[in-house]
Amino acid sequence: MAKGFSQVEGIDYDDIFSPVVRYELVCLIVALAALQQWHMSSVDVKTAFLYGELDEELFMKQPEGFKHKGHEHKVFHLKKALYGLKQVALQWWQALDKSMEAMGFKCLKSDSGVFVLMRSG
Repeated sequence: MAKGFSQVEGIDYDDIFSPVVRYELVCLIVALAALQQWHMSSVDVKTAFLYGELDEELFMKQPEGFKHKGHEHKVFHLKKALYGLKQVALQWWQALDKSMEAMGFKCLKSDSGVFVLMRSG
């Protein structure tokens, strides 16, 4: 886990906002799905935050217990998001949005945390 508390806004990251689904909307969608007999599915990605690509150039000290002998002075150059970074939720959101769009899903303008797939027929 990265030590995000040591990150400096404007240097290590610029933005950290990531949309979250509103509880009321989830209840509404589940109710509509039950009434209309829609197929619903959900996904829980246990390693979600590891999929985001970093926009910034970040370096991290080797964590205690994972230092390579003879290379203790070296640091990691991060290319992907890592748990603990302040911008990790935003990076995950951007990766998810890009993937969902590639599959034909669109996020709602009223709640960008919800994606829908419209099919004719």
